[in-house]
Amino acid sequence: MSNRPSINDYNPFYQTYIEKVPEGSIKDVLLEAQQATSELLASIPEERGSFKYAEGKWSIKEVIGHINDTERVMSYRLLRVSRGDSTPLPGFEQEVFVAGARFNEYTIAELAEEYRAIRQSTLKLIDKLSDEELSRRGNASSFEVTALALAYIIAGHELHHLSVLKERYLID
Repeated sequence: MSNRPSINDYNPFYQTYIEKVPEGSIKDVLLEAQQATSELLASIPEERGSFKYAEGKWSIKEVIGHINDTERVMSYRLLRVSRGDSTPLPGFEQEVFVAGARFNEYTIAELAEEYRAIRQSTLKLIDKLSDEELSRRGNASSFEVTALALAYIIAGHELHHLSVLKERYLID
């Protein structure tokens, strides 16, 4: 699982996320990210959870909830594609997901616990996939994608939002 997806393995929209993923086993990258994210979330005081760095932006809790929702969606896609299901999978609208959730009603600790549970599920799925299963292709959001690319999207998306939390929300 140390091969990287090629540009033909995913929607070009995800290029910036995939570029953020360091070299190495995707499972190891996801494990390391889990540790870093868990530590970062534990360092955020609860009273900062509703902070938004600008009007119209998500709160810290909404960013965490968005990370969770996106991993759920991408992991579901990874499951379907890795199993050989070629049914086209619809896109999802992140703004609708965040608006439809009540992330600001949860504590940061609750969102962090949910994050860890979702990550464990993703890791359990990836752990048993063969190279052949990871190379399977499917269709998500009207673009062809491999199961491996979906794992990289999960990792890169998380790394992107960790950077945003540190840079824009001044969390470190």
